[in-house]
Amino acid sequence: MTGKLRTDPGRVPPDDLYNLLIEAHRDLDEAASQRLNAKLILLLANHIDDKDVLAEALAAARGEAGL
Repeated sequence: MTGKLRTDPGRVPPDDLYNLLIEAHRDLDEAASQRLNAKLILLLANHIDDKDVLAEALAAARGEAGL
C-alpha cells in the first residue's frame, strides 16, 4: 500500500464522532442500521474519491494493514 490513508485523529474529537454515529443509529432496527451504514460508506467513499486510499481503508478494516 502507498500509505496515503490517514489513521491519526482528525479535527473532530473521537468522542464527538462516536456520539454522531450512535445518534444516527438511534431508534433504527437492525436492517435500517445496516442500510444507514451502507449509505454512509458509499457517501464517504465518493467524497474520498481515491481508489488507493479506499483500498487501503478496506484492507485496514479487514485487519490486513496491521493498524
